[in-house]
Amino acid sequence: MEPLQREQSVPSGRDAPSSSPVPLPENIPSVQPGGGLCYTLELAWGRCRRWYLRRFRGGYVARMAKLRRGDPSDAPHEILDPRDLKYCRNICNAHWDAKDDPFHWRNDLPLVRWGLAEVLLTTTPLLAISAAALLLPSPFPWLGVVPAGVAALCLYFFRNPRRRVPDQTGQLVAPADGRIVEIRRIEHDDFIEGPAVCIGIFLSIFNVHINRAPERCLVIELRYRPGEFLNALNPQSVVRNESMWIGLETSTRPHRRIIVRQISGLIARRIVCAIRPGQEVDRGEQIGMIKLGSRTELILPAGDVEVRVAEGQTVKAGETVLATFHVPEKDGVE
Repeated sequence: MEPLQREQSVPSGRDAPSSSPVPLPENIPSVQPGGGLCYTLELAWGRCRRWYLRRFRGGYVARMAKLRRGDPSDAPHEILDPRDLKYCRNICNAHWDAKDDPFHWRNDLPLVRWGLAEVLLTTTPLLAISAAALLLPSPFPWLGVVPAGVAALCLYFFRNPRRRVPDQTGQLVAPADGRIVEIRRIEHDDFIEGPAVCIGIFLSIFNVHINRAPERCLVIELRYRPGEFLNALNPQSVVRNESMWIGLETSTRPHRRIIVRQISGLIARRIVCAIRPGQEVDRGEQIGMIKLGSRTELILPAGDVEVRVAEGQTVKAGETVLATFHVPEKDGVE
C-alpha cells in the first residue's frame, strides 16, 4: 500500500513531539524528484486523462470533488481523482477515504504502484515480441523466450510482498531489503545531535526495492541531493550519489531522532519518497522505493540503541529487527 494520507495533529501531554517539521525544499517538486522517462510519460498521460474527464465525465469529476478531503491547492496540477496524487502526495494533503477511492484496489496488487508504468511500458512490447516469436512461423521460435524472461524479471523487480511487522516496543525494523554491508560509528550527527551508528544495506537488482519506516515516527525533514550513480558497493557512493535524506522523530517519548537515507546505485536512477514533513508514519509502512540496485542507510543515536544485526546478514524491510531502543528507567516508551 502507498502511505496513508494522515495529517499530523500535534499531540498533547506525553506524546507531544519535541521538533517542528521543516518545510519541503524547493528541489523536491514531486515524490520522484529525479524525473525519468516513465515519469514524464505518466505526467503526459495524466494531462490527457484530466482533459478527457473534464470534457466527458463532468458528473464523475463533481462527485469526486465532493468526496475529496484536504486541500489540493499546493498540487502542480488539478486533482480530479486519486490517480492525480501519485506523484504529488508529498506536497499536497488532498486525499480520499479508501471507501471513496475507486482505484484503491491497486494498493492490493502484488506490484508496487510506483512501478506500474515501468511494468506496463516494459512488459507489453516484450510479451508481444515473445508471443510473435513463439506463435508465428519462425526457424528460431526459442528466441521468444528471451524477451519473456526479461519481462518476468521486470515483474519480479517491482513485486510488492506483504510483510509481518513486529510490534514489540522499541524495535527498529529494516527500512530496506538486502544485505548489511556496513555498521559504523559516526562521531557526531547534527540532526541526531550526538554520536550515531549507521547501518548500511545494499540492495541488489533481485531484492524488493520498497522502503519502509523503521518505527512509528513523525517526518521532520526531507533533503534531496542530485548526484552521480556509482556502484552502491563503492564507499564513495554514500557521498557522491543521488540521495534522499529523511529526518524522523519517534512518536513517543523520549522522541528520539533517526535518519533514513535512500541512495541511488549504478543501475538505480530513480528515488521515490512519498512522505512529507508533518506526516506520521507507522512502523513498517511503505514510504518510497529505489528503482533497481541501490543502498539504504539507517542512522540511529549511538547511546540509545542495541544493534541486533551483523555485517553480511540478509534482512527484510519492515520485518527484520535491526536494533532496539533502550527503555528509559523512569519514562518508559509506550
